[in-house]
Amino acid sequence: MRCLAVCQDELVIRMLDEILLPGFEVEFIVENKPAARRLHETGVTVFTGDPRRAETWIKADLGPSTCVIIEDNGRRNPKKILDAVRDAGGTLIYVLGIGAEASDKRAQGFRTEFPDVAYLAMSELFGGPLLTEFSRSLTRARVQQYQRYFSDAERVLIMLHNEPDPDAMASGLALRNILRRTKTTAIIGAIQGVTRPENVRMINLLDIHVETITPATVTEYDRVAMVDVQPHYFGGLIDRVDLVIDHHPEQPGYTTVFKDIRPDYGSTSTILTEHLRAVDANISERTATAMLYAIKSDTLFFNRQTNRVDLEAFSYLYPLADAAMIRKMEGAEITIERLDYVLKAHRGGALADQVFCAFIGVTPREDFITYVADFFLQLENVKWTVVAGIVNDSLIVSVRNLGYTKNAGEFVRRFFAGIGSAGGHRAMAKAVVPMRAFREKFGDLPADEIGVRLQALVHEFLQHDQMPKEVKGVKSEVGSLK
Repeated sequence: MRCLAVCQDELVIRMLDEILLPGFEVEFIVENKPAARRLHETGVTVFTGDPRRAETWIKADLGPSTCVIIEDNGRRNPKKILDAVRDAGGTLIYVLGIGAEASDKRAQGFRTEFPDVAYLAMSELFGGPLLTEFSRSLTRARVQQYQRYFSDAERVLIMLHNEPDPDAMASGLALRNILRRTKTTAIIGAIQGVTRPENVRMINLLDIHVETITPATVTEYDRVAMVDVQPHYFGGLIDRVDLVIDHHPEQPGYTTVFKDIRPDYGSTSTILTEHLRAVDANISERTATAMLYAIKSDTLFFNRQTNRVDLEAFSYLYPLADAAMIRKMEGAEITIERLDYVLKAHRGGALADQVFCAFIGVTPREDFITYVADFFLQLENVKWTVVAGIVNDSLIVSVRNLGYTKNAGEFVRRFFAGIGSAGGHRAMAKAVVPMRAFREKFGDLPADEIGVRLQALVHEFLQHDQMPKEVKGVKSEVGSLK
């Protein structure tokens, strides 16, 4: 997040620099060249120029989403600086009152004369409200921009990933709410529909409609948004959209008009909660219930990839949601089909050095693979699980770990990005590789050798400094969990 600040006092500059870093990329506009030189020598980022001239702000690359802080010490009226900032296109403007002059009366005078400018006292900085206010203002500006961009479209598509999970569906509902659309003017769609038992239960209980679409029909919509997914996921079939909101690591290779990607967030629903709050949107009980369930589901109830903001979003949504409905949706997690694959992994899997690997063969759906990976991570002495299966002639590799060891996303990218799609977070990741490409790289392995090869790859990744490339002596403890 970028911030430009104008302060007359070097002490104030140093204090602001200390308070705002590292959350903001802060640059100070200083008129006095010797002062600018002294600050630069101490590590402060400085731009020399006259802040009362619009061209100074233009040269400093002021944008509509750049936060601007202007010091008010009571001795020099900042009106000319405010006018210059506005002329240069600045919109997120804050006046910072210093010392005794930062009175309620002076703040009220500023709000009357400049209703679009926020006035804050220096004392408020130390409790953190400035950072919170900046963040919310930036989100508000971003949301209002894409709201205007989507407002004149007749047909909008909110696109989800294949086999949408609770976070994707809840994010679709939330975005439709933000765009002030109905289910007829903003379609929630996916190329492959919902089949997992808990997700089917969710759409039935909350009456969520996810329409099946094709890559060819995407071009029929006036605007296209993606939530909980990015275009690279579709393997080059879609390379341009209008809006992307996602919590997975950002990927290259596509263009979009707007995007909000925050990989340190535990769910996309958390990001959308901030969007809803930033523009004071009303959240229905149905949407709040879906989003609350999504945050619980994607973070394993705050046991995986959780940020402070996920907890804040959960706390905000909880009184708006139907807790009894969430308990009903959670009851669909265990099925006989899933237990069959757990038993298959149990019989043919391998546990070595706290890493469990298994190949469960051909499966009709991806969720059997991810469920088995999540299941075995709960066992004592298991810190990593790598479970693979074949779906539609592609090898799906699901990786889970406890989150404080090496990065799961880095593991799948290292071994599978060159032959398929691969990515994820520190604690969870997935690779999708055509079987033809897998065989070309690793050989035409029999089924009972695929799990062993995955085990070797994991150990190479975890111990690459100490071990040779083809790991020796990885003991396959088939049936050791019996």
